[in-house]
Amino acid sequence: MTDRLRIALAQLNPKVGDLVGNLALARTALADAVAAKADVLLLSELFLTGYFPDDLLFKPKFVADAMQVARTLIADTSGTDVVLVLPTIWQEKTGLHNAVLVAENGEIIATRYKRELPNTDVFYEKRYFTAGPLPDPVMIKGVPVGIPICEDIWHSSVCEHLAMRGAEIMLCPNGSPYWTNKQHVRKELVRARVTEDDLPMLYLNQVGGQDELVFDGASFAMEPGNKLVFQGKSFATDFIVSDWVRGDNGWTCAQGEVTELTTTDEAPWLACVLGLRDYVYKNGFKQVVLGLSGGIDSAVVAAMAVDAFGADNVHCIMLPYRYTSDASLKDAKDCAERLGVRYDIVSIGDPVDHALTELGPIFAGRPLDLAEENIQSRMRGVVLMAVSNKLGSMLLTTGNKSEMGVGYATIYGDMNGGYNPLKDMFKMEVYRLADWRNSHRPGDCLGPTGAVIPQAIIDKAPSAELRPNQTDQDSLPPYPVLDAILTGLVEDELSIAEIVAKGHDQALVERIERLVNIAEYKRRQSAPGPKLSPKAFGQGRKYPITNGYKDRTLG
Repeated sequence: MTDRLRIALAQLNPKVGDLVGNLALARTALADAVAAKADVLLLSELFLTGYFPDDLLFKPKFVADAMQVARTLIADTSGTDVVLVLPTIWQEKTGLHNAVLVAENGEIIATRYKRELPNTDVFYEKRYFTAGPLPDPVMIKGVPVGIPICEDIWHSSVCEHLAMRGAEIMLCPNGSPYWTNKQHVRKELVRARVTEDDLPMLYLNQVGGQDELVFDGASFAMEPGNKLVFQGKSFATDFIVSDWVRGDNGWTCAQGEVTELTTTDEAPWLACVLGLRDYVYKNGFKQVVLGLSGGIDSAVVAAMAVDAFGADNVHCIMLPYRYTSDASLKDAKDCAERLGVRYDIVSIGDPVDHALTELGPIFAGRPLDLAEENIQSRMRGVVLMAVSNKLGSMLLTTGNKSEMGVGYATIYGDMNGGYNPLKDMFKMEVYRLADWRNSHRPGDCLGPTGAVIPQAIIDKAPSAELRPNQTDQDSLPPYPVLDAILTGLVEDELSIAEIVAKGHDQALVERIERLVNIAEYKRRQSAPGPKLSPKAFGQGRKYPITNGYKDRTLG
């Protein structure tokens, strides 16, 4: 038994399904642990498969390959002094498990299985895994170590059992996605377990984007007495080494570094940039293209793209029609120049007019309406997709959560694209982030400093510019009002009566609820985007498209 442990936490960015690539990341981490003279190396939850593999877990060959890769990595520990704590999938007669393998000198010395399988929000682990029994500690270098896996610490029974069975320190691997204030929620949770069990806990989280999920890292450790002893980087990879010493009062951290968490203003921007970067790169693209309209949403997406990829890899295109204002032309060009991106103007006048001429016999005798307006949006989508196809750039779409909520977007038009960084961000949040980015640039972002989004774009009334003198408020309530109603309907699942009681007009709330319901089919066909809230459209909120429920008083 030892009285000292050097523990390394590898806060890395695995890719779901990339067994070979994730093995290479793990091998590098093992080499780093050896170089750091670490006694223990901990990897994050389901590291070799990436979190979360979804229905890849129903593919027997994938499961077999993942287990073989795990054996390969375990063999690499031979001849080292590092004990590897490897979270991965593991097939037993009892079923498939979300597991941790503990390996030393090329051999598996213990296996532990996740007890509490989450089945809420974005997690559907009961669909795939068999729950394990209450786990006992694992002897590592003669020290009884508890290894609760992610959800296990959200329930007191697992950690309580480990403490009662003699665990002296807890190592917790996680795949915990970001949403607003999640970092503080995790910390309060760990503080509760540490206080209850009077044992220190090291909490490792992965980092990176995976489709609509963004993992923010921010790994940390706490000791009894509400003491934060180390904290890793947020939204970035990290390799955290800490020294632990056993004393009369148990294990304490003799050496650890606390990196400040991102602020609540900075975190959404970094989440969008990281989610965008990883989605593009992990799907084999190197550059992006988007329509730059002179409005706030496309300007913010352009700034995020430059922060993610650098100006040389971002292509912005203005697509004017007769209703495009001179101010929009000026503002779009100004924004492109501030960001330093390639900027082209492709007029859609002739193709839209030609389409309207050809449709004339069919449309004859009917007044102008959304059909003509949507042709403009869809023509822009055709042009942007053509550029994407020809140049191999991923097309970004730019609709915010307010617009997506009420269907204020044209399917097969401005909704075209492979990824939408603003999908889970209400309109007023977009404005707030634009102001924030104009006075801040996070250190790992590649865009320029200063006011990258022209103030004229922030100040002017938003408009789709699909008819003369159009503004969004012609058909929508002011965005502060709309966002408040949508927050009630979507985020808080409030009834119409409860929202009206907050001071909103009942007819307006009923109208917005109807718009939300009938736009579900559009949202189902929309591009993925980073989940920033518990109720993101898609991953966090699953409503039926065909839905006959009406929130009305039942007679």
